[in-house]
Amino acid sequence: MKIRTRRFNVAWYLASTFLLLAAAAIAKAEAETEPRISITSQGMSLDRSGVENRVKSHDELPALVTVGSRSKPSPAGGQQKLSDGATESGSQAPNGDFWFYSADVELYSDLDLDGYYVGIDVTFDADTIYSAADVYAVLYLSYEFGPWNEYAYTDDFTIRGASGDDEYFIETELVSGYPTGDYDILIELYDTYDGAFVASFGPDDSSQLSYLPLEDIGRDTPQQTVVIVEQGGGSTGLLSLLALLGVAGMTRFARRRNA
Repeated sequence: MKIRTRRFNVAWYLASTFLLLAAAAIAKAEAETEPRISITSQGMSLDRSGVENRVKSHDELPALVTVGSRSKPSPAGGQQKLSDGATESGSQAPNGDFWFYSADVELYSDLDLDGYYVGIDVTFDADTIYSAADVYAVLYLSYEFGPWNEYAYTDDFTIRGASGDDEYFIETELVSGYPTGDYDILIELYDTYDGAFVASFGPDDSSQLSYLPLEDIGRDTPQQTVVIVEQGGGSTGLLSLLALLGVAGMTRFARRRNA
């Protein structure tokens, strides 16, 4: 009887490991095909108020690109097409009349307490040699050091010289299409007047924008634990395995509904 129990335990362990690996593979495959959905609010930091008082945008973007070179995305209005369909912006250098003084990131909302967050709150301070200039920013995410993917953009706003009173914030909740993992953030600044790319700030400039543990709301689901009690026979182990399969199915169904 003991020999039979040990053999079954090995089979149960292999089956459960296979299920976990299969679930991870399916989740990544779905992330590469499902559209990205997020909710964003933004504004000048001095005017920041409660979430209920802010205008929110519901954005839907193409599926997250996770494989490929980590080339910098092309500035708006100045794309250089490559033969393989990729784009690059190496021909467009930042404008010395604009720069980023600082950028800070705060992550929030982790319901399943796994260390990966749903919300991103970015605050940055851009400066210029001019007394005032109208600009806008585009923000990108890179999954596990992969290609940059645009995830949010700001309205037009005004920066005034090197003032510290013109900080801008953009707060985003990731709803779907963002697999669990580490992300980097890149911020690009554009001149509203002609759409010219003028400055950028990313993980090479500040550790605040690198290795951010993120996932979407559909993956931020508290997991149920299955307690396995062995009583010397194989029937209890079989029932436990069936219970595990049932929980996995229920969790998958819940994630599909959330997505």
